[in-house]
Amino acid sequence: LTEEGVEEVLNDIAKEFDYIICDSPAGIEKGALMAMYFADEAIIVTNPEVSSVRDSDRILGVLSSKTKRATEGKDPIKEHLLVTRYSPERVNNGDMLALEDVQDILAIPLLGVIPESQAVLRASNSGTPVTLDVESNAGIAYMDAVERFLGEEKPMRFTTAEKSNFLKRIFGSK
Repeated sequence: LTEEGVEEVLNDIAKEFDYIICDSPAGIEKGALMAMYFADEAIIVTNPEVSSVRDSDRILGVLSSKTKRATEGKDPIKEHLLVTRYSPERVNNGDMLALEDVQDILAIPLLGVIPESQAVLRASNSGTPVTLDVESNAGIAYMDAVERFLGEEKPMRFTTAEKSNFLKRIFGSK
């Protein structure tokens, strides 16, 4: 990949589409740098774990200094935060960072919270997007994030632990 080649492809695609999503691997290597260089907006995807949040913070630094917008002195890239694999129960147990801690560290607007879910693993194994699983919390949360990205007001779901009730304790829950 060259900078000129990526720009040419993006310009061609932009003639037909309103949105172009460039997914990149975690970390800061050539593929990730190319994906973000021409960005107008960036969705920073992180897990509520210290190493993931630290990597996301480094990506934010790159977005603010090494992208085309940054080097040309244009308006900064609009940044959004998507927290994945979130488990309020694990937060309560001290096993992962709280959502508020992630937000405090990264200091960018929260787009969505995707709960930790077996539906993601099932979707990955079957080669089907989890967003098509309208019964799963993860599928619902991803669709909420998309709707927020497109400007709709949606309440943030799946951020607090479910309260256990007497019947669930006796009979268990799915």
